[in-house]
Amino acid sequence: MSNPLEIRSGLLARNTALNLGGHVIPILVGLVTIPYVVRGLGSAGFGILSIAWVLLGYLGLFDLGLGRATTKFVAECLGRGELERLPGLVWTSLGYQMIFAVLGSVVVAAFVPFLVSRLKVPSALVAETRLCFYILAASLPIVLATTALRSVLESAQRFDLVNYVKVPANISVFLLPAIAIAAGLHLPGIIFLLVIGRLLATLAYLAVCLKTFPILTKKFTFDPKLLRPLIIYGGWVTVSSVVSAVLAYGDRLVIGSLVSMEAVGYYTAPSEVTGRFLIFPASLVLTLFPAFSSLDAWGNKERLEKLYARSVKFLLLGLGPVLALVAVFAHEILRLWLGSDFALKSTLVLQILAGGILLNALALVPFTLIQGLGRPDVPAKFHLLELPLYVLTLWILVSRMGIDGAALAWTLRVGFDALLLFGAVWRLHFAPLRVLAEKGLVMCLLAVLGFAGVLALTLRAAPALLPQVALSALWVSLFAVGIWSFGLDGGEKGLLTSTLGRVAAPFIRRTDDGC
Repeated sequence: MSNPLEIRSGLLARNTALNLGGHVIPILVGLVTIPYVVRGLGSAGFGILSIAWVLLGYLGLFDLGLGRATTKFVAECLGRGELERLPGLVWTSLGYQMIFAVLGSVVVAAFVPFLVSRLKVPSALVAETRLCFYILAASLPIVLATTALRSVLESAQRFDLVNYVKVPANISVFLLPAIAIAAGLHLPGIIFLLVIGRLLATLAYLAVCLKTFPILTKKFTFDPKLLRPLIIYGGWVTVSSVVSAVLAYGDRLVIGSLVSMEAVGYYTAPSEVTGRFLIFPASLVLTLFPAFSSLDAWGNKERLEKLYARSVKFLLLGLGPVLALVAVFAHEILRLWLGSDFALKSTLVLQILAGGILLNALALVPFTLIQGLGRPDVPAKFHLLELPLYVLTLWILVSRMGIDGAALAWTLRVGFDALLLFGAVWRLHFAPLRVLAEKGLVMCLLAVLGFAGVLALTLRAAPALLPQVALSALWVSLFAVGIWSFGLDGGEKGLLTSTLGRVAAPFIRRTDDGC
């Protein structure tokens, strides 16, 4: 039996690179346009726009996890070669999401007056703010349709097509406000343009889906029997997403309640720095999720286990040394970026969070495997278990240690979460522990810990920043040579070489053309 959705390592590496670019490019555009937008709107107006951006992102929760469920079930259909089931699955999922979207729009619109009244909006902007939020409420069907259609393409590993649409769409989130301000538009006009941009992205996804899967144009079916499995799967995904959001941002609320808002700032800066390192693992697991589902449906357990272990290994070797450098140079990073005051108060926070981010990144792989193999209830139950334990630990540690305690509580929580997820993969027989051992994970972990220890000890003896940087470059080079020689097998070396070649090829061609 051949797999119609061929899961090749090179394809996954390319898709990860595409997803990474899809995250990074809009951020770079935002760095350029945001200062202009802030000047044009003022601090209060920009604050309202920032809330609108957040709402545009979190309105997707109203799909009740059906986007994720669609990705899984479509990937399984492709893995089994059951293309005739695609129309019923895709149109049924999209149809139910539109029903939920209309209901969600009504609910969000009903809460708009209350939301605006709770925000400290200047009186001159109250009417505009209310209108902005009503526009956002009306856009919910567009938001959910975008998610549903993008999920279909992701299930087929067509992340090239996804990013052709997603990157311009995400760039428009930062670019359209700047254009609108230059044209003299106010906040409601800006929000309306953002919604129009999302609508164009939805239509583009629809066109690409129909071209990629012509069978969708031949058969429009709506199967009520599919609702139950979609809702059950999606419901657990929603539980996990909601609780994860609380777990991710609860620390700042507790710090603000027990310490001060000033302390929130000293905590948020290093938290944002370390959080950016999750872009790479997030790009990887976005690719892994449909791959795991397809391989499971195809029945290729050996390939699935190999992909799982190799993904954990690459994340450990890729992020481990980088985060070790961040921890060692935490004081200098904060001093150069935000000044001596931040360096004095936030260095330990940055060092603790660097370790937590590595644990969190590694845990994303078993989390994705468990969801991809049809058990979204397991991570959701873990998160429900962790929530009260985390809140209690956070409250105690913040009361006694301030923001350092908050960083420690978060790191302990993600470490516990990682332990539960890796254990669940083993207990559910999705992948045995020996697979990780056979891929050299123990040796790689010891190598990363050794690198971090040697780096910290040698740099402590260095008198100034320049010698410290030189020593760091030496240790990084030795670590890279050692891992290449003893830590990677032939297949992994070939994968890295081919991936780097694909990334460098466009630049090499441009250089040759220039010559």
